[in-house]
Formats: sequence, structure tokens, C-alpha cells
Amino acid sequence: MEPTDTELIAAVLRGEVSCFEPLIQKYQSRVFATARRYARRESDAEDIVQEIFLKAYQKLGSFRAEAPFEHWLMRLTVRTCYDSLRNTQRRKERPFSDLTEEESAWLDRFGADPNQADESAAAARELVQRLLEQLTPEARLVITMLEIEERSVKEIAHLTGWSVPLVKVRAFRARAEMRRCLARWEREKNL
Repeated sequence: MEPTDTELIAAVLRGEVSCFEPLIQKYQSRVFATARRYARRESDAEDIVQEIFLKAYQKLGSFRAEAPFEHWLMRLTVRTCYDSLRNTQRRKERPFSDLTEEESAWLDRFGADPNQADESAAAARELVQRLLEQLTPEARLVITMLEIEERSVKEIAHLTGWSVPLVKVRAFRARAEMRRCLARWEREKNL
């Protein structure tokens, strides 16, 4: 019979460092999947995951077991991803002018008739990624969690530590920011 998360955590806190490894193995895929949504490159996601588990180990004493360990770890994951987004925000924006022909054509079709555009197209996914990269960290986080991960406002509030009204406000502002980015692309394209 495998030990529970609580038993493993207690063992780690007693000094049995090797008991942290089963926790990593158990949650690594979920943490990695979350980190991939916020990182630009696979190597960035790997760095984020490493940082998450390092923080989890260092902060394990603050885990109060009022909720499952997985909830505590995923909250730490989201906050670390958010910190990473803020740190990479200083990078220059990628201009929309370097869109491929396929991406540009897809965007034209979508602009003409949003209901007829093929949302599963690779060009659409690439455009969404480019658009997300243009957003502020708060906007990117809330849009990713709300629209891509399909989390509820309440769940986002719990994971981020924001209030429910703040999540709603940030979602509203994030959508407005996306519209501004698309309008800027249209202006650049027509110049």
C-alpha cells in the first residue's frame, strides 16, 4: 500500500528527503501541463517546473493540510507561472507584421466571417499564441485559465489568491486588451 500525500509530507518534514520524490512523480505531469500553457518554449516550461518543485519543497512546512496537497501545489504552480510571465514581460513584443501567409489568410477569413473560420487550424493556434504573448501577465493568466483551461471564475480566484470581482475585472480588461492588439495588427497590416 502506497503512503498518502500527508504521510509523505510528514516524512519529508521529519528529514526523510527521499519521500519528496514520490510527490514529484505523482504530480509532475499535471504541473508540467500547466507550465506549458504559460511558457514560450519547452525549455522555459522545464525551468518553471523545476522552480515549482523547489519552492514546494522549501515551503512544505507551510502546507496546513486543510485542503488536498494537489490544490496547494496547483496554487503554487499558477502563482509561479504568473511570476514567470511577469519576468518575461520585459521582452520585446513580436510584431504582427511577421505573420506567415497562412496565418494572415486565416486572420482575414476570420475577420470576414468569424463563424466560417476553421478554429482548429494550426495558423489559428499560432495566432492565438502570438496574441497571448502580446498581453500583460495578468491578462494572459486570466484568459488562459478562463478560456483555454475553461476554469470557473471562482476556481481562478482560489488559485491566484485574487477576489472573485477582481478576476471578473481582469477578464474584462484582458478581453479589451486582446481587441486592442487585434486592432493594432489590422492597422499595421493596412499600412
